[in-house]
Amino acid sequence: MVEDATTGGNRLLCLKCARRVVAPEKRDSYERLAKYLRFRAAFTDTVKLSFAKIDGIIGDNLPLEAYQSESWWENTANKRHAKAWLNVGWEVSEVNLKEAYVVFKRVKRATLKPSPANDEGEEVKKPFSPAPSKIFRKRKLSKTKIAKLNARIKNIERQKSQTKLKGKFKL
Repeated sequence: MVEDATTGGNRLLCLKCARRVVAPEKRDSYERLAKYLRFRAAFTDTVKLSFAKIDGIIGDNLPLEAYQSESWWENTANKRHAKAWLNVGWEVSEVNLKEAYVVFKRVKRATLKPSPANDEGEEVKKPFSPAPSKIFRKRKLSKTKIAKLNARIKNIERQKSQTKLKGKFKL
């Protein structure tokens, strides 16, 4: 436990919390968009996203130029934001500024960067692989089961016909 240096108070922080306060982790906001597109690559080859949806994905607002100019959405590797979707195998195929949406198209299989612990040459897995589906076949009932079911049905019919009503009823 260490003292909180930001407020100068006597509040104590754990070392992990103190590290976050002193040196917060800096992440590229477009890295989240790349992660989203990498995830969607398991399902589809085209993704249509509204500007509002992209704002939500990156956790910040897009720059004003993105709303005003199609040149911001060009697929050039020297732009930081474009590099995010190009590195995961996606390109912008259509931009509509009036309706505020962009269509990404997958151009190649996403090659995930291997982690430092994965230097042995192991195969890197996709971010999502669907569960194997089990095909159910309708099985035929055995002759014994059919005979038992018929016997039960006959017994139920016999019981219904044998029930006598107590009391005086006029028919």
